[in-house]
Amino acid sequence: MDADQTDPGSRIGALAAFGSQPKLCLESMVKVDFGAVTHAGKVRKNNEDHYLVGRLDRSLEPLMTNMPPGQLPEHLAEYGYGMLVADGMGGAAAGEVASRMAINLLVKLIIDTAKWGRRIDEEEAEALMERIEGYYKAIHSELIRQAELNPDITGMGTTLTVAYSFCSDLFVAHVGDSRAYLFREGQLRQLTHDHTFAQRLADTGDIPQEAVATHRLRHVLTNVLGGHRGPVVTELEQFQLADRDRLLLCSDGLTDMIDDVTIGAVLRDAEPPQQAAEKLLDLALDAGGKDNITIVLARYAFSEPTADVEL
Repeated sequence: MDADQTDPGSRIGALAAFGSQPKLCLESMVKVDFGAVTHAGKVRKNNEDHYLVGRLDRSLEPLMTNMPPGQLPEHLAEYGYGMLVADGMGGAAAGEVASRMAINLLVKLIIDTAKWGRRIDEEEAEALMERIEGYYKAIHSELIRQAELNPDITGMGTTLTVAYSFCSDLFVAHVGDSRAYLFREGQLRQLTHDHTFAQRLADTGDIPQEAVATHRLRHVLTNVLGGHRGPVVTELEQFQLADRDRLLLCSDGLTDMIDDVTIGAVLRDAEPPQQAAEKLLDLALDAGGKDNITIVLARYAFSEPTADVEL
């Protein structure tokens, strides 16, 4: 399998007119609620999807001091939030192994190399995306190595779509055809680009974009972690979040069964993320549930924004 060498390009500018403009924030102004579900579907015996929602924090809690009362905060903490979906591929249980291994490796890499900045400026954003790209390359290499060591999992691979937010900064990393969406003020926009042969044909103008959803090559990946010896190309984007944004990550088991209009209609209802995720799952199962289905949903609330920023 050849990796897709096409630079997916930035869509930050394309989102500039997407609803109201977000605001700069302090971390203490952010509240995030999450919901997540996964299901094997109605056809497949195994669930080869894995997901993770996590919170990273840096904290200070004075335990003993002779400082005057009120001079130090009782507890100071900063939080970042991570969401990820991995959809495995390969014979037998190899897909399950690949997606699970990818998440384990990513967590270990983050623990070993994570760096905290008080704020994410342009330099830190660039450094962060370089580290994420390095994580993806390391995971790709390790999946290939493990498959070479064990014939039972030869050819295993996985998609991996990751979203990380700190304050209003959002970073999305992506390989494969799992997707990230942003829902803002009644509009749903896809933040990631499917790495499939059908999408490549649409990108080159050989087929219309609307033909991708039913094309016979829509499930053939051109860019995947593991599964091939070629290089992996990590799609990396930075966005700005706004109050009441909803961020959706999902495997193609959802998007193959229901379209973006239906997804947007569910997210338009002001329901808690867990309830909305379960409703999306039910719709996908009712439509046939032909693949594993994984849905991770976040709802962001920002209080007392301080300054305008451009998306």
